[in-house]
Amino acid sequence: MQDVDTPPPASLAPSAAPPARVHPTALIEPRVVLGRGTSVWDNVHIRHDTTVGDECIIGEKTYIAYGVKIGHRCKINSMVYVCTSVTIEDGVMISAGTIFTNDKFPRAATPDLRHLKPSEPDDQTQETLVREGATIGAGCTIGSGLTIGRWAMVGMGALVTKSVPDYTLAIGHPAVPVGVVCRCGQLLLRYAPGESPAFEQLSCEACERLYEFEAGVVTELDLPDVPAVPPLGVPKRKSAGT
Repeated sequence: MQDVDTPPPASLAPSAAPPARVHPTALIEPRVVLGRGTSVWDNVHIRHDTTVGDECIIGEKTYIAYGVKIGHRCKINSMVYVCTSVTIEDGVMISAGTIFTNDKFPRAATPDLRHLKPSEPDDQTQETLVREGATIGAGCTIGSGLTIGRWAMVGMGALVTKSVPDYTLAIGHPAVPVGVVCRCGQLLLRYAPGESPAFEQLSCEACERLYEFEAGVVTELDLPDVPAVPPLGVPKRKSAGT
């Protein structure tokens, strides 16, 4: 692993994390920003103008397209495909073999087959957002133009074609909501596919966090104080280079 010497963000002490580490076989294109303490493993390819936050792990043979934004303390495991127009917030886990998509009407060529369509984003490209703390299980396919909610959990092998609400467990092919999960990952409530959660308040037996359900939305009560982090995408560190 090669150390990439990058200055720490202003919100962290100079000794808070070591420089980013990049495996010799990884391909890091120009204008990629890697946060301190981040590890990029073998045969990873990160395209230009992508930002990766502090203390992340990018697993072997993962591909991250250009212009992607990844927050702090994320785990992206082996052989994950992250396309352009995807934003991943802090504390997200994306398990091995997950694939993101971004095109609503994908075609390789123009209708007359005379021209190859460009790969750059166009008016058919749709953005996908993975909110803070969410977990996506192994082998999932994530559709375009949707949101995986805060601290949501997507079961392994799921085909996600619709947005997943906060604190929701979604499983299946296509994925449907079937439960409520705690910030710590524990299952709080299981319900049948197609039904809605039926509770006023829930308490996690593992960590004692409280949740309420009102107007179709699960909300965490008494949110803990979270220290401020630098805004995602602000180039506070120099490029890792190639």
